[in-house]
Amino acid sequence: MPEAKNIFSHRKHWAHKFGAAPFLPASREEMDLLGWDSCDIVIVTGDAYVDHPSFGMAIVGRLLEAQGFRVGIIAQPDWQSAEPFKALGTPNLFFGVTAGNMDSMVNRYTADRRLRHNDSYTPDDEGGKRPDRATIVYAQRCREACKNTPVVIGGIEASLRRIAHYDYWSEKVRRSILVDSKADMLVYGNAERAIVEIAHRIAAGEHPREMVDIRGTAFMRDSVPEGWTVGDLGSIDEDSPENPLRLYRDIPRECTAIRLPAHDDVKDDPALYAHTSRQLHLESNPGNARALIQRHGDRELWLTPPPIPLTTEEMDGVYGLPYARAPHPSYGDARIPAWEMIRFSVNIMRGCFGGCSFCSITEHEGRIIQSRSHESIIKEIEEIRDRVDGFTGVISDLGGPTANMYRMACKDEKTESVCRRLSCVYPDICKNLDTSHESLIDLYRKAREIPGVKKITIASGLRYDLAVKSPAYVKELVTHHVGGYLKIAPEHTEAGPLSKMMKPGMGSYDKFKAMFEKATKEAGKKQYLIPYFIAAHPGTTDEDMMNLALWLKRNGFRADQVQTFLPSPMSLATAMYHGKRNPLRPVRRNGGEEIWTARGLKQRRLHKAFLRYHDAENWPLLRDALKRLGRADLIGNGKRHLIPTWQPTGTGKAGGEGARTGSKHKGQTFLTQQAGKGRRRVPAGKG
Repeated sequence: MPEAKNIFSHRKHWAHKFGAAPFLPASREEMDLLGWDSCDIVIVTGDAYVDHPSFGMAIVGRLLEAQGFRVGIIAQPDWQSAEPFKALGTPNLFFGVTAGNMDSMVNRYTADRRLRHNDSYTPDDEGGKRPDRATIVYAQRCREACKNTPVVIGGIEASLRRIAHYDYWSEKVRRSILVDSKADMLVYGNAERAIVEIAHRIAAGEHPREMVDIRGTAFMRDSVPEGWTVGDLGSIDEDSPENPLRLYRDIPRECTAIRLPAHDDVKDDPALYAHTSRQLHLESNPGNARALIQRHGDRELWLTPPPIPLTTEEMDGVYGLPYARAPHPSYGDARIPAWEMIRFSVNIMRGCFGGCSFCSITEHEGRIIQSRSHESIIKEIEEIRDRVDGFTGVISDLGGPTANMYRMACKDEKTESVCRRLSCVYPDICKNLDTSHESLIDLYRKAREIPGVKKITIASGLRYDLAVKSPAYVKELVTHHVGGYLKIAPEHTEAGPLSKMMKPGMGSYDKFKAMFEKATKEAGKKQYLIPYFIAAHPGTTDEDMMNLALWLKRNGFRADQVQTFLPSPMSLATAMYHGKRNPLRPVRRNGGEEIWTARGLKQRRLHKAFLRYHDAENWPLLRDALKRLGRADLIGNGKRHLIPTWQPTGTGKAGGEGARTGSKHKGQTFLTQQAGKGRRRVPAGKG
């Protein structure tokens, strides 16, 4: 793995003499109180400003402040004109623009493209406080407000739309968000390394458009510079090589690039789009990734290789910055649901090597796990105890993208640096992966000993295929850290969809369930597993959903809330959805595996209905489907049947006179929800 400069080793900008602000200023009045005549950097965000390390604008803002820069925040501005973007004056260096912690389209619309009327990242959960495609709108308004000031875009929305991407809401392949926003530079992934270097170089007089050597960035060029060797991946004909750069092994990687198919080519060619998605994901290891080039019109979109992961020392530094750990005072007593959910939780790591095809965590944070030290985590718990209003002694989570990948890594750095696997755990756990849970167990024990801490629950999703490798961890978790319910995500029961999701089979689930129940019994507690499932994922047939429904009924589960697959930007599953090909394998024009996906609203509703087989509103739809599948034998009034012959009055299209009401069996409730960056945590429902 290439070495990187420590993000805290840069010489501080002269304005460090002002020190740390109680909150990053959001108004001229606050700037005056700090003695500032101007801001060096202004961050524009689609979220309410919460000064907490779970919010991207706070991490980036506080990190830049620690570098000596004066950073202001414009949160959820009115985008109807450029005036609100002038609120803090013209920044001396640049505007940093982000849509917020979620993609603005995922935040605003459901999987059925229906408008959401709430927004967890807005005071009082109010919807409509950010525009659709917020990054584009904000960047253009910044340009209007301060014509000559550089604009740098980042965050999850920019990160996952960095190349030509399928957009579910417009049902077309859009250009890179860098092109549409007309920003000067895009920063993808966790931005600390790149944004610190960008800030210092702009302060030294360099323009972002001149910066072509910073990892984790994208920018536009007129042409490919001399001295570069480019491997063209624009064809999916049978004789096309999977990796043409193998022919140039003797040429240094820093002088080689891969040309992806142009936007004009992929926008009308779904199979070529799937191929492009595969190549992007294969070039995601910081140890061996090459630069990527994609033609947009008459210019070249250039992506540098992914950023080098932060060290433990750097992670500790980022999470140890002087956060106020509270929403900005201007919000008064307004509730911000996203803040309330995480106010007593601690993020202990970043990254995920699971590689689930529907999830975009890997595309944003990378596969290499970046963990904090025990000391840093313990210190944050103590800060929550001492500083956060309303703390009752309960830490709601010690986790991250997953609950139990903390400190896990490849056993050999050389092997890790050349690996091109899409997942470290699928189809089987890699023999080179260190799956030890010892450090995590030790952390749990230390955290429980902190005075004033009564309980620590684990709310992050658990990788049970890893957990079963450590019976000691399962016992520790179940005995001390389950708050009645534990979330796990089998996502499906059938081999077909599981193979497209890159998820383990139900054998691992059954093994973990047995271990969980044994440890629960030994602890003398009543605790339950909450399984998550997804409806209408690419590769899922009606019969697959029927079999999942039968499994749910057989095991006494009833879905309280159901998530239908949402084709989020840049995920491999989205490439399956749009491309109708399997990008987990080489894609060929006249070959390769074709993938069927439930597309129409009626078909997607049917898949959703199978997950809620117990809901009488769905019974008419399910009866028709079961008859079509040749499984009318599942319609009846016995325990072996999936749905009854009768219909409660006033329910479903078949409701009518003589229908019965009520239900004999309540069953255990659970939730389903699609994983990924922007996944919304929802408490366990009650039947």
